[in-house]
Order: sequence, then C-alpha cells, then structure tokens
Amino acid sequence: LALTLVLFAGTLAPPGALAGTGTGPGTGPDAGPRLALVVGNAAYQGVAGLDNPGRDAALIARTLEARGFAVTLVLDAGQAGMNRAIAGFGAALRAAGPEATGLFYYAGHGVQSFGTNYLVPIDAQLTDAADLGLVAVPAEAVLRQMASARNRTNIVILDACRDNPFVTVPDMNDRGLAEMNAPTGTFLAYATAPGAVALDGQDGNSPFTRALVTEMAVVGLPLEQLFRQVRVRVLAETRGRQTPWDASSLTAPFHFLPPETLSAEELAARQLWQSVKDTRDPVQIMLFLRA
Repeated sequence: LALTLVLFAGTLAPPGALAGTGTGPGTGPDAGPRLALVVGNAAYQGVAGLDNPGRDAALIARTLEARGFAVTLVLDAGQAGMNRAIAGFGAALRAAGPEATGLFYYAGHGVQSFGTNYLVPIDAQLTDAADLGLVAVPAEAVLRQMASARNRTNIVILDACRDNPFVTVPDMNDRGLAEMNAPTGTFLAYATAPGAVALDGQDGNSPFTRALVTEMAVVGLPLEQLFRQVRVRVLAETRGRQTPWDASSLTAPFHFLPPETLSAEELAARQLWQSVKDTRDPVQIMLFLRA
C-alpha cells in the first residue's frame, strides 16, 4: 500500500481540477454583457497598405469571443462602413444596459492633426490636410458613442500609428497619435507612446497585439496590470523602440478572465492540497486522500 501511494503521489490532482471552482467570463465581480467592435484595415487603396491589421483583428476577435464578448468583426472598411459599424456598436451598447462592458479595437493606419486623432479608412484619399476630417473617422466619434451608453466600463485599444500614410501631404507632419482624455469609466490603450510610431510586425501579428493576446489568457489579471505586462513584453521584443501607453478613468475592476471564487470548503481543500502536494510521505498522502 505504501509503495502504491508513493507512486500515485506524482499524479495527485489539486481539488480545483476535480471540481470546477473557477469563474467563467460572464460571472464574478465584473459580470454583465460584453460587447466588442473589432476593426482591421490593411488593404488601403490610395496609400501604402499594411501586412498585419487583418490578422491582428481576427486574432483579437477570436480571443474576445472566448472571453464572453459578442464580437462584431469589420475588415478593410471604407469611411461609410466604419461609420455604420461605430454607430451600430453604440446602439447595441446603449441597449445592453448600465452593467455592460464595451470594447473597441482598431488596427490600421491612424494619424493626428491639430491634436485630433483619426482612424484611416481604406478608401481615404487626401491631398490637403484640411480635408482630413472629411475622409477619415475621428477617434473621438468612438468615445462619444461609448460614453452615450452610460455603461460601467469601456475599453478602447488602438494598434494604429504604424506610420504616416500621408507623408507627401503638406502640413501632415505630426507623428503617431495624440493622447486623448478618457471619459469616466474608460480605459484607453495605445500601441505606442503619444507622438511615436508603432511597428507592424514581421511574423503575422504586431508586437502589441501578440503581447495583448498572451496576457489576456492569464486568469484573474486586472486590466491595468495586464497592460503593464503588455508594455514590458513589447519593450523587450522591440528592444525599447516601442512603448505601449494607456490612460484610465475606470471606476470598476475588470478582468478578461475573472479570478477564481472559492467556497469555504473549497478553500480548505485547496489549503490542504498545498500542504501535501510536494510530499513523498505515504502517510500524508493517505490522509489527504481520505480527506
């Protein structure tokens, strides 16, 4: 019996593996409807195209769906298509109620002019900087739609400013994106620091999006901490050339994968497991199995 117990010790499973103790995406302290609009623009018609935004957007969409989000994925959208998608997203978020979480993700060209950020549709044609607001989509339009829902939590992620597609247009010399004010209850995340340029990536996804998806798989990671770890990953991968940036006015916690919630009995079982999981003493193992 002692020999059998010693051999079995290497395969003991913790209590949580025998009975489900973790919370799913739709339970826990930040439960409520989750809605996301994910946009990836790569096949530009009048400016240089990009390699990875479509793949980045598709990867983010799959990841968010696995975390309980109802996702609308829009690829290679013109100005009219982007405006329709943003308006529809705002309407859906308003209908979802005050406990909803809204998330907007954009990958593609993004530029700033006179301190205003614009997301560039694939059909944008620009010969004069004064026309930018007529051919592109102001990022503030997304913030206005989300703020109008008066919901608990909104997240805006911009993997943009990969380069300036309008370098030949006079008065379009501003680099990267400008920092925006985060309305109450909003978390803003940028692939790189204000006024800097982000990397598109060489292996199918941008460094920022790849790091983001990796950290979104960590159970119980608060949103603010998640983006700090994204920053560390991107800095390491780009050797300091790209520093992700964020701004927050959140009033409630948010986790893509909520932390475990244990009952008193489950907590006692977990503590017992921690006390014996590394032992090679068959008596201790037998007592654990009896418990």
